[in-house]
This record gives sequence, C-alpha cells and structure tokens, in this order.
Amino acid sequence: MTFESEWQRQNVHGIKDIQRQHLELHESFVRHLERMKDMWKDCLCLILQVRGSGPLRPTSEAYRLQGRVITVLDRFVRLAQRQPRKAFFIYEGEVHTYGDVDRRSNRVAQVFLRHGGLEKGDTVALLMGNEPDFIHVWFGLAKLGCVVAFLNFNIRSRSLLHCLSSCEPKILVVGADLLGTLEEILPDLQKDVSVWIMTKDSALPSVHTLLDKIEAASEDSVPADRRSANNLKSSALYIFTSGTTGLPKAAFISHMQVLKGSAGLWAFGATPEDIIYITLPLYHSAASLLGIGGCIELGATCVLRKKFSASQFWNDCRKYNVTVIQYIGELCRYLCNQPVKEGEKNHKVRLAIGNGVRNDVWREFLDRFGSVKICEFYGATEGNICFMNHTGKIGSVGRTNFFYKLFFPFDLIKYDFQKDEPVRNKHGWCEKVKKGEAGLLISRVNAKNPFFGYAGNKRHTEKKLLCDVFKKGDLYFNTGDLMIQDQENFLYFWDRIGDTFRWKGENVATTEVCDVMVMLDFIQEANVYGVCVPVKLMTKIQILLILKENTTLDLEQMYKQVVTCLPSYACPLFLRVQQTMEMTGTFKQQKFRLVDEGFNPSAITDPLYFLDRSKQAYVSLTKEVHERILSGQIKL
Repeated sequence: MTFESEWQRQNVHGIKDIQRQHLELHESFVRHLERMKDMWKDCLCLILQVRGSGPLRPTSEAYRLQGRVITVLDRFVRLAQRQPRKAFFIYEGEVHTYGDVDRRSNRVAQVFLRHGGLEKGDTVALLMGNEPDFIHVWFGLAKLGCVVAFLNFNIRSRSLLHCLSSCEPKILVVGADLLGTLEEILPDLQKDVSVWIMTKDSALPSVHTLLDKIEAASEDSVPADRRSANNLKSSALYIFTSGTTGLPKAAFISHMQVLKGSAGLWAFGATPEDIIYITLPLYHSAASLLGIGGCIELGATCVLRKKFSASQFWNDCRKYNVTVIQYIGELCRYLCNQPVKEGEKNHKVRLAIGNGVRNDVWREFLDRFGSVKICEFYGATEGNICFMNHTGKIGSVGRTNFFYKLFFPFDLIKYDFQKDEPVRNKHGWCEKVKKGEAGLLISRVNAKNPFFGYAGNKRHTEKKLLCDVFKKGDLYFNTGDLMIQDQENFLYFWDRIGDTFRWKGENVATTEVCDVMVMLDFIQEANVYGVCVPVKLMTKIQILLILKENTTLDLEQMYKQVVTCLPSYACPLFLRVQQTMEMTGTFKQQKFRLVDEGFNPSAITDPLYFLDRSKQAYVSLTKEVHERILSGQIKL
C-alpha cells in the first residue's frame, strides 16, 4: 500500500469519525431540547394543579384571601348572565343554552324552596340517568345550598338502600325511567326520606311528583346567600365509589375538589371553542366534575348522551363537530373492537381525556382513529393526589419531579400481599421501593391536600389512612393502587392491592396476566382475580374469559400461552367462560361477586377448567376434581 493510499484511508476514517460525532451531538441536542420541552410542560402542569382554576377568573386561593369563596356553580351563574344564548349542552339534538339551564334550575330551586322544607346543608339523593333534568335538578338543589348525592342507577335493592343509608338524604329524587328500581326499595326505605319522581302524576303512595311543579314554578333566582359556601372545604357532593370489590362508599366531595376537577379539561389544553362529548354516567366524577364542571370552567359546550354506544360514537362526533372526548376504563377498547369502517379518521376530535386505557389499546386507538392526543391521568374520586400525562408517553399516567413533590408529597412503599398491609422495618417505619419496582402509592395528608373521607362509616375513612409512616405523627392517604416509577420519573399504574396477591413468595399482578391472555386471537376479554382455596387458605388465580364471536376455546393453545409467557406462579389455575362480562357503570370489570362464587362446579353453571400440571393441560373442572382439590389429593 502506498503512502498516498494509506493517507486517503485514514482521512476517510477521520471524516467518518467526525460525522459520527456530529450525529451523536445532534441527537444529544435533540434529546436535551425534548427534555427541556417536557420540563416546561411539567412546570405548566404543576402550576395548573396548584392553581386549581381556569383562565377567566382569579385563583380560588385569591378569592379566599379576599374573604370570598367562588364555587363552580357561581361560575355557571355568571356565565349564564354573560353568554345566555351560548349552547351549554346538546342532548338528542336539542340545544340547551346557559340561559335555559339557569332558568330551569331556578324553577327546581323554587319548587323545593316552597314544598321541600329543605335547609342549607341538607342532603338530597339523585337517582337519575343521563338526561337534561339531571343537571337542572343538581344545579337547582345546589342553588339552595344542598349537598347532592349522585346515586348509581345501575345498582338495585340492598346495595341501593346501603347507599341511601350512608348519605342520609332528606329527599330522594328519582328519574321517570327508574320507577321500577324505586318500587323495589320503597317498602324498606326509611320513612323520613321524602320521595319525588320526575313525572306529572303518580300511582305510588306517599310519593311526590316533580315535573308538574317545575313547569308551574317561577324562573326567579333564589337569594345568592343560599348557595354561598363558607369555605372551600365544605361539602358540595357525595359521589359513590364504583364498588368493584365491595359495596360502594359515599365519598365527601368538597367545593375545593369540584374546583380542581373542573380545571382538568383546561389543564390538558381544551378551550372555550371546544365541543366535549360526554357519554359517561353523570353520577361519576369523570362526567360530572371533569365533563360538566370542565365545560363551565371553560365556558364551552358539551354533547350529552344518555348512554355510551360504541357503534354510534364516531357518528355523533362527526354530527356535532366534537373536538374533545372522555373515556374511562374499557371504553377505548370497545371502540377498537368495532368493525373497521371507511373514513374512521374523518372527524375533528383532537383530545381524548380519561384514565384506564391499556397500552395495546392505546396504540391501536392511535393507529386506527388518527391524530388524537390521548391525555391519560390518574386520580381517585376521593383522593388528594392527581397525575397528568401531558407528554403522550404511552402507558404512563404522568410524571413527577422535585417541585411536584413539594406541593403534592407522595411516595411508593413496599407492600406485603400476604398480610395485606404495608411492609414495616424493625423500627416500625414503612420503606420506599426503588425505581422500577411496584409500590403502594400513598399521598401526604395536610392542610393543602386534605382527605375528606366517606359518609356513613367512620371505619371506612380510617381504613384509608396510614399513620406513623416515616416518622411519628405523619399521616398519608392510602390510594390502594400499586404504581411503578421509571428512571425518567414517569409513573405507571400496575394494579390494585385487592387485585394483586402473593403466591410462592412472588407478587402476582392481575393486569400482567390479563395482558397475556388477550393476546390470544379467540379471547375477546379477560377478567383476572384471586380465589381462595380452602387447602391451607391459599389464594390462586382464576380468570373469566369472554370469547370472540364464531370462535371456540382452544385449551391446548391456552396452556401453551400461559406456560410460555407467564412465570409458573402467575399461571391461572382456574378458567371460567361466560357469554358477557359484568361491568360497573363506569366500564370497570366487576370482581366482587366472582371472587365470592369461587370455583365450585356445583354452584356455577358456566364452563370451568383446571390447570392440571401432571397432564400439562387445562382439563374440565368436574365435581370429582373439585373434591380432590379440596381434600388435598391434587397438589397445587
């Protein structure tokens, strides 16, 4: 090789080195810019959460300093005066303006002011579906200073009576389409509860009609001092927990929480020009606080639907020029399960705001329905902490940083699934998990981040609090949720502690098992839960399966899937097959009854199967197999 050719070779390598270094510097610079952009988004998000108010009014903190408390209802009344002809909500094609809603809610207030005998601070329970008069009655009662309890219209009988007794209402208002539910509980309803129904006449004894009185009532507003709040921590609503693992609990919702909830749409970038589509039940905080409250916060318009319909969802969005949609639980998956149609990306939706979407559904939703920004957040109805994913990181519920924890102190701590309690060291203190490990999310309770608890049972409130966590006298809200924080400080929901259990020294997350099962092409839906096996009081995994149409359960493929993709301790021991999945009103899988029923083939008519490791297959769970399991003849 000549000197010249050697020089050329080295020179070429030198140029390539320089080009590589420039490329690495460029990529590093881009990553730095992305981090800076995300940091500013984090800061903005934090500011919004600390403020807890919208762009058209001073902060709630400022009002308190001036000796005034301005509520979301006050904001609505002011908007009704400023923009009375603007559409507040559209229901079944009919437009209800801010002025319309203000006047009709005044009529409701006048009826109960004259006939109801209500005093400021009294509780009124509302059992109604999604319809205009839900909002009119809610606002009318709020104008009288009443605390309104939103009842889940899906629950019946004993559960409904439990909810009523826990919030102790003076009046129960029932929608016209729920009279059958009312008749079931009427004989057992406390005699001091006055019942009103949204009809003009009634054949039920001792039941008052409301619709005829509303139509005859005055539209004059009641004195503003009736609705005025003494402070932001006073009660505004009772919203019941979903009751996925037990009977619902009535969570105290303060005016402060209503204000914070109503700021959610704005915090994610919604504007007064947006049209928000609300298909979730109004008795749930997502629809009432984030949806209706969020529209009031913005002065925007929403489209209210009586019931979610996957087949009509995008048609409605196109018909009403919807730009923001709400989701919760499995709603996005229902949309993805619809048959593919031409023009699915032909809509104006730009934001989807909610929580509980799975990673695989998240990706499919974006691929199928176009450039919709999914804004996932985390927050419990009664909780004192919230995370918001404003960066679009798939799977994450948000991100934390040093400044966030100054305002909203929280930690992820070790949890003992066998004892069903946080791990405490020899000194009695809880221990934090490392990044990348699942830990129980707890949030510090203090004056700025209070926990208001539940009505009707002091024990439920005390159970949600952890004392002496890291030092004597500290107090934390136990969310009951397991989370993971990664190296970039993104947070991910892992599981509920009631859905997670310990087997052979390992933590089993139902979400992990579910993700593996739905990968099978014949599985439509899976519900994973733990059942108690009387032998040594063990808890083992059972899974309820819903098959896709025109498919059959392939037990051989099922066995291969679980043993290949799951550790042995996480393989479902029992399978149960049903036609439909029982859900809560907010699209969460119902587990409470399933856990109770267990795996007894004598009591369950659904097909049951058992993982027989000796045969390396799932086999039918017969009465004989069941007896051998209980007697200990079959080793688990």
